[in-house]
Formats: sequence, C-alpha cells, structure tokens
Amino acid sequence: MTSDLVIDVRNVTKRFGGLVAVNNCSLAVRRGSVTGLIGPNGAGKSSLFNIVAGNIVPDDGQVIFDGTDVTGMKPHQLFGIGMLRTFQIAHEFSQMTALENLMMVPGDQPGEHLIDTWFRPRLVRSRETEVRKKALDVIDFLKLGHVRNELAGNLSGGQKKLLELGRTMMVDAKVVLLDEVAAGVNKTLLNDLAANIERMNRELGYTFFVIEHDMDLIGRLCDPVIVMAQGEKIAEGPMADIRANPAIVEAYFGTPVEAA
Repeated sequence: MTSDLVIDVRNVTKRFGGLVAVNNCSLAVRRGSVTGLIGPNGAGKSSLFNIVAGNIVPDDGQVIFDGTDVTGMKPHQLFGIGMLRTFQIAHEFSQMTALENLMMVPGDQPGEHLIDTWFRPRLVRSRETEVRKKALDVIDFLKLGHVRNELAGNLSGGQKKLLELGRTMMVDAKVVLLDEVAAGVNKTLLNDLAANIERMNRELGYTFFVIEHDMDLIGRLCDPVIVMAQGEKIAEGPMADIRANPAIVEAYFGTPVEAA
C-alpha cells in the first residue's frame, strides 16, 4: 500500500561543532500537498532542507522518501528516484537556449553515448525528437514560448526561475523542493511563477516542499505550513492559524501579522 507521506523526517539532528542546527526534528510532507517550511534566521530550516535534499548528512535520525530510507543519499541519487530541487539562485546553462536547457534534463539519453551515435543513429534521433516534444510541451505549459530560443543567460530572474520549474517537469518528479523561489523575482513574474506551481499541483498532481521568506507567497501556496525555531518544529497548520497564533507571531515574526 502506498504511504500518504512522500517525505518523512524522523528525529533528525545535525550539529556543526558546538552548534545544534537541527534538534531531534520530525516532520512530514504529504503526497499531493504544497507544504511550506518557515522560521526566523537561525531556526534550522535551511539545514533541515539541505538534509532532505541530500546536501548535508544528519548526525542522527532518518529521512524516508516514498517509503525508502534515503538518509545520506547524494542529490544526484535522489534525482534518479524522483526528488528534484530548484535553487535560490538559478543554475541554468547560460550559453544554451531555454529549450536546450530543458532537453538536457532527462538522463541516460542515447545521444550521450558515442557508440549509439555511431551505430544507432535512428534511436538517437527518435529519443531526441521525443525529448524535444516534451520540452516544447513544458515551455507551452509555462508560457515561455517567446523565449524558447533565447540564451538562458539572457533571461530575467523570474524567467530563469520558471525555467528551473520547467526542468522538474522533464522527468517524473515525485516531489519538488523549492528553495526561496521568490528571491530575485519581480511581482509580475512571481505571480506567474506561483500560478504555475498551483497548476502543477492541481492539474498534474505535483507535490511541493517549499522553504521561503515571502509570507504572502507561503500563505497563497502552502497548506500546511510548518514552523521551525531553534532547530525544532514548533507548529504546523494552515497559514491563517499560524498568523493568528500570538506566541508564534511575537516570537518568530517580531510584530503582529494581519490575518490573510
């Protein structure tokens, strides 16, 4: 039976010298959700996010992904089993077009192997046609057709974030980790980005785990929202409940926050 939990963090602890960044923390991301992770600077949320993404190995505890213990697995290994991450600073291939950037994503394409290019050219062409069609479908979904042949390095910050989102659509992602998706994006493109995340969740069934400082974006996209402080999970629920909790508002937002 398939578990409702796609990510299950169990009693994870991470120390950096004498600093306990994550302290016996447990949390979960449910399949089909857009789950937010927030907290003040130093709360441990970035460390926990990096542990889930495979960039940091925890000292104690487990990360279970889709029923499998993936604790300590590297990002490329997690990519291979369906956990994808976008970054605060987009990592595009700047001298390739937007379309070519998307076509680079699927792994183990026949054209990557010299023997196949020599002796199986029909297979190479067939797979390339298939990948190109999918990339064009993704570009159409994200409404990036007007920049599909533009060098990715020339795109705006928001367009680069959309392109990163498109990369996650080129493979069968079980969960997408969104790292500060609002950073460096103007309000117009941020609205487009948020709308596409909502569409991917609603129409295509994508699960998202979001770390973000923009509370308005978190409030729009995420349910539930998980709050961390001092390395521990301290609250979880709809953003309206988080905003309405006086203890959380005072301790972790500094000033009262208007209810959404």
